[in-house]
Amino acid sequence: MTTGQITTLPVPSGHGSLDQYIHTVNSIPLLTPEEEHNLAERKMGGDVEAAKQLILSHLRVVVSIARGYDGYGLNQADLIQEGNIGLMKAVKRYEPDRGARLFSFAVHWIKAEIHEFILRNWRLVRVATTKPQRKLFFNLRSMRKSLSALSPKEAQAIADDLGVKLSEVLEMEQRMTGKDVALLADNSDDDDNFAPIDWLADHDNEPTRQIERKAHYTLQTEGLQNALAKLDDRSRRIVETRWLQDDGGLTLHELAAEYGVSAERIRQIEAKAMQKLRTFLAEETKQ
Repeated sequence: MTTGQITTLPVPSGHGSLDQYIHTVNSIPLLTPEEEHNLAERKMGGDVEAAKQLILSHLRVVVSIARGYDGYGLNQADLIQEGNIGLMKAVKRYEPDRGARLFSFAVHWIKAEIHEFILRNWRLVRVATTKPQRKLFFNLRSMRKSLSALSPKEAQAIADDLGVKLSEVLEMEQRMTGKDVALLADNSDDDDNFAPIDWLADHDNEPTRQIERKAHYTLQTEGLQNALAKLDDRSRRIVETRWLQDDGGLTLHELAAEYGVSAERIRQIEAKAMQKLRTFLAEETKQ
């Protein structure tokens, strides 16, 4: 096909279902090396339409990469959106005369954005703050030879290969493979049927605990509402639709379409708004 036909294809929108989005993305034809080089040259000359065509033709790459991160328990649509941000950054920096295809160049940027999103949002990886720890987190599953617990020899080999401490390998494995323990016992009538809750003290009726609980509830309700009221309308809506909805709220791209800006801009506004909220709530607790 010719490059002129690419512009007639629809731009995938976050308003439809994920399956519909993926179907749309996969229907966008790939570029030939000549078409890609021509569009990249135009992009470097400031042609926004050429950059858009390069992005559209590689959206399927983002979907393919994002599917490899299903095991982290995060929303697939958000992973794809973060990967799309990485793709846009790659297109902006891509120079065709260096000899590499855009696909090869963009993979790094796409994975980098997805990795950062996972590290910011998955509670189990708060310890992954250094580069070696991040490498450990994203490689441990693939380096395991079986589903059973790592032997000391296997753990040491992984630690040596990734340049981290043995204790870090064991801690990360425990976090990634540990199972939840039921707090309550089952419904059987067995007198010997105990659960962890049976050994827990009940502090609910303790006066200091009741005061703390009331203060916490007030902060969560009145304090949060007061803090939200101090934000501008756009920032307040972004926070409320992203974090305070029972149904999961809107995605970055849905809000970007609503306000006519980029998903990256929405994320910047969200980050600033959250920082302001933390400041406002800290002031509430001092009063």
